[in-house]
Amino acid sequence: MSEKPTIVLVHGFWGGAAHWAKVIVELRNRGYESLFAVENPLTSLADDAERTRKMVKQVDGPVLLVGHSYGGAVITEAGDLPNVVGLVYIAAFAPDAGESPGQISQELPPAAIANLAPDSDGYLWAKQDKFHESFCQDLTADEALVMAVTQKAPLASTFGDNVTAPAWKNKPTWYQVSAQDRMIHPDNERRMAARMAPRKIIELDASHASLASQPGPVCDLIDEAVQDLAAS
Repeated sequence: MSEKPTIVLVHGFWGGAAHWAKVIVELRNRGYESLFAVENPLTSLADDAERTRKMVKQVDGPVLLVGHSYGGAVITEAGDLPNVVGLVYIAAFAPDAGESPGQISQELPPAAIANLAPDSDGYLWAKQDKFHESFCQDLTADEALVMAVTQKAPLASTFGDNVTAPAWKNKPTWYQVSAQDRMIHPDNERRMAARMAPRKIIELDASHASLASQPGPVCDLIDEAVQDLAAS
């Protein structure tokens, strides 16, 4: 593949497309001109996958999908489109067929699971006063405050939505594990990464918000995926 792919970034729970802010700036500084960040509704896996597919279909050329957190489940479900050339997982869920993020979390609960709280409308929130220690303990207090106040809560039912046909079984993959993750158990990340047999796994001494706390190494992995695809 000689053409540099478009990078489509897919966010997870408790945040929106702006969670990718530092990665977007870093990728642009590295010469990536075609960048998009999906704003998912977080209402169901089907809805979020369809929103991502619609954006991918607008791209004329190859696409590298990059998913953070629950966004990994979304790219797993939506990555079957023919112009998707690879999948990069950033501290992300990578369910197999018939698996859901909730099921995976129940098998090995993350450290901060008690800091999630449902509301009367069925949405699941990360408690504001626990957000820093739960989601992004390696960011500043001010950065964590903004993330906590602007968080985008998912419908709790989305946790139970199963992946149907995982794209990682047919597309090249790369995976970044966050060793200090308190939202997805690091051993769950390691397990999901290993069974995909990705072209590369990296492990960062980072929180769940590695995309914000360590954008350089995250972009290094994206960059390596692009170079690998170009050589293959």
